[in-house]
Amino acid sequence: MFSLHIDTARTWRGGQNQVRLTISGLRALGHRAALVAHPDGELRRRVGEGQELIPLAPRSELDLTTAWRHNAFSRWKHRQVDCFIAASDAIRQILIADGIAPARTVTVHEGVDLDGVAAAGRVDVHETFWLPHHAPVVGNVAALVPHKGQRYLIDAAHLVVQQMPDVRFIILGEGELREPLERLIREHHLEKHVLLPGFRTDVIGCMKSFDLFVMSSVTEGLGTSLLDAMACARPIVATRAGGIPEIVEDDVTGLLVPPRDVVALSQAIVRALSDEPLRARLGAAGFARVSERFSAGQMVTATARVYGRLAGTGHAADNSRPDVPPSRHVHPRPGPGPRRGGRAGGPG
Repeated sequence: MFSLHIDTARTWRGGQNQVRLTISGLRALGHRAALVAHPDGELRRRVGEGQELIPLAPRSELDLTTAWRHNAFSRWKHRQVDCFIAASDAIRQILIADGIAPARTVTVHEGVDLDGVAAAGRVDVHETFWLPHHAPVVGNVAALVPHKGQRYLIDAAHLVVQQMPDVRFIILGEGELREPLERLIREHHLEKHVLLPGFRTDVIGCMKSFDLFVMSSVTEGLGTSLLDAMACARPIVATRAGGIPEIVEDDVTGLLVPPRDVVALSQAIVRALSDEPLRARLGAAGFARVSERFSAGQMVTATARVYGRLAGTGHAADNSRPDVPPSRHVHPRPGPGPRRGGRAGGPG
């Protein structure tokens, strides 16, 4: 079986990691899997060289969601797709609401490389970022973009430090909102409490030092950073955005709050930081859940099963365009937010 995966982003986010895991997993199962990637992108660098890697530098990144909603020709093209693989049930419901037949959609949850997480060395964030030795650390790993909601996390931090002045917040990631977020930190006089160290390649090691992992997203396809944090047995506070409740069960594997609710977010953070047995219970339950249901191996096996089911079937021709032959066996994974071709989940 041969599959072609397209991701032309330069940056490294959750979607690019899922592409890497899928390709390596399919190859390990004995399938051919080719990648179209940006020649200067982080994905190509991490996948490495090979005959099955095709460099492509488009002038702009593909946005399947926008194209689907606003471009008639693109919507015609998507009618040629045999099956849409959604990274979460939340994304699948969006596709169905947009008019795609349920039978042409399937959910394959994204996965985490459990062995890779276990092998990552722990980074002492207190030493690395010059934090007070005994300060509790709240971490967030996400691109600095609107749908990740870090502005609400910073607003919540303003409330948290009034009750727990020793707490420090580390937001790892880079993006278009760096300057506005830095300005918000200054407005709240949180320069010593909230750090924006930027993009790092050792985020898993940093996660292992967090006392609490927080995801403040406004919208989210699934949230692969949550999977990483759970694989590190970190307790979680997250919003009920998109597919997050499919990972995090409230008061079992984490604490859930409404999106954009700064007060509720701050209260959940204070509750978790004030209760060490609660953090231990949430962390252990999260690790068990991700190990049982969200491993990369399970994701790859389920994806290969979908590909195999479709490999012997054709797609019915669209007679509205008889001059153009129908596409066969194209399987993008669209989600809300910026999206590229190939295998990708929700916004990374």
